[in-house]
Amino acid sequence: MILLDRVTKSYSRETEPALDRISLHVEPKEFVIIVGASGAGKSTLFKLLTREEKPTSGKIIIGGMDYDKLKDKDIPLLRRKIGVVFQDFKLLPNKNVYENVAFALEIVGMGNKEIQHTLPRVLDIVGLKGKEKRMPLELSGGERQRVAIARSIVRQPKILIADEPTGNLDFKYAWDVIKVLEKINRYGTTVLLTTHNQEIVNKLKRRVVTIKDGKVVSDRASGEYKT
Repeated sequence: MILLDRVTKSYSRETEPALDRISLHVEPKEFVIIVGASGAGKSTLFKLLTREEKPTSGKIIIGGMDYDKLKDKDIPLLRRKIGVVFQDFKLLPNKNVYENVAFALEIVGMGNKEIQHTLPRVLDIVGLKGKEKRMPLELSGGERQRVAIARSIVRQPKILIADEPTGNLDFKYAWDVIKVLEKINRYGTTVLLTTHNQEIVNKLKRRVVTIKDGKVVSDRASGEYKT
């Protein structure tokens, strides 16, 4: 599903590489937690996966797509396979829950009938059934993050990147979000999660990849992470 082979990313010759000959293999339907201090290279890794950035050297293959052979016209297709959730929810404040999630389908040209068929199932998955008409300001932080997750999975991506999705939430709401990510993973989506929350990492007991100074320094099937 995801293969990085000795990938290096340098932004300039004067600075150390953001990623330094990093190799990583993630199987389909896997749930992987990627940890590391700020500046370790996690954000650069995700930008490479979504093709916001190109590697300086090395090979990236995702879902059978070789990034060396990827043409600019193919990038929208690639990005439909990858959903992304951020720490800040990026919701449209003047649209309700239903409209926020529907917008992700409208911009790719899906018709109203298909949207009406798709959305109830997605909102049910993230635990927002019955809250379709709520505005973002009427929701808790955890609910707003679940709207953002619904929007990111509504096009049925093969991979979901969750970049610090619980960073602004207290533990109860954070764990609600994590449970939604686990549910999405059970449906067959590969999940990559970054978090600084040691309690979440230890409770999840999933594969943990630790990045430090642009290098993978640890890759454990499960276990504790200590900052």
